[in-house]
Amino acid sequence: MGSDRAAAAGSTVMHVRCPDRLGEEAYRQVLEQLADMSPVVQALPPSAALVELKGALRYHNADARHLGDVLRVRTISRLGVDVRIGIGPSITVAATASAQVEAPGGVLAIDPNHAAAWLATLPVEALHGIGPRQAAVLCDYGVHSVGLLAAIPPATVQRLLGGRAGRTAVDRARGIDPRPVVPRTLPASATVRTPFPRHTLDGAEVRATLLNTVVRLALLLRRRGQAARALTLTLKFAGGSTWTKTRRLTEPSHHDDDLRTAAYQLMDTAGLQRGRLTGLTLKGEDLLDADQVAQQISLDTAREARLVAEAAIDRVRDKYGPDVIGPAAAFRHAS
Repeated sequence: MGSDRAAAAGSTVMHVRCPDRLGEEAYRQVLEQLADMSPVVQALPPSAALVELKGALRYHNADARHLGDVLRVRTISRLGVDVRIGIGPSITVAATASAQVEAPGGVLAIDPNHAAAWLATLPVEALHGIGPRQAAVLCDYGVHSVGLLAAIPPATVQRLLGGRAGRTAVDRARGIDPRPVVPRTLPASATVRTPFPRHTLDGAEVRATLLNTVVRLALLLRRRGQAARALTLTLKFAGGSTWTKTRRLTEPSHHDDDLRTAAYQLMDTAGLQRGRLTGLTLKGEDLLDADQVAQQISLDTAREARLVAEAAIDRVRDKYGPDVIGPAAAFRHAS
């Protein structure tokens, strides 16, 4: 019954799992590949996404499994990223299927007419949306498979898992999931993390590391064509404690000088004395397209010269790699 209801809705959902700890920029590039296939893409940071294929199937005149194979070939050949892809008549079926694909990648497409029967064969913990604690409770009562969960009266499962959670679990076990794929891009932020190879108290080393992090963040923003309205600095200390503070920029920017000034102000606010740092994170937030940033008339010839130099340095990085050139202080730190 559930699969018939999903099929009647005419939805074909693709769930894509990228490798764990994939960098934010690589993840964004995967999303761009998905957007080339369908206009309805929902980002699920940090490493997954949903795609509604209903319109794409007609546009590309291809079946869902073929589109999954094409996507995988593209992410491998263009990005060097393999992905695990599940396809089904609902978010639950597609996400459950992608989890069944073994790493590093592959495609599993579930026939809409047999979705509930396929789900029934799986262990209950494999059903997307069932957490470890819920699975443990169900197994304690002998409900070891999705098929058994689907066969139990909803009222019984509600007593075990709670009202809403129990009702949802039974529906999804039966293949019932009316949720649509809602177009959603990545959150408006960009993050660069830098660990210290050892606990450090050296102010010069911390400053050089921060400068290097600023340069990497600014380059990431320029390559995306974005500018940040705010910066957030997070310092991580030995013992696991952290310090975080955000500062708004005077004007949105993706330039080294502007981000460095704000980052240094944030670091000065931290008032470090004897704290042993293990790493720092710099996040550009409240991003907007760089084309939307008003171009200010400047009489600061030194700044204009630095911006011209920055553009030339970016061209060198594009040709020879991001680490071939940069501030002297950062290079001394790296050496």
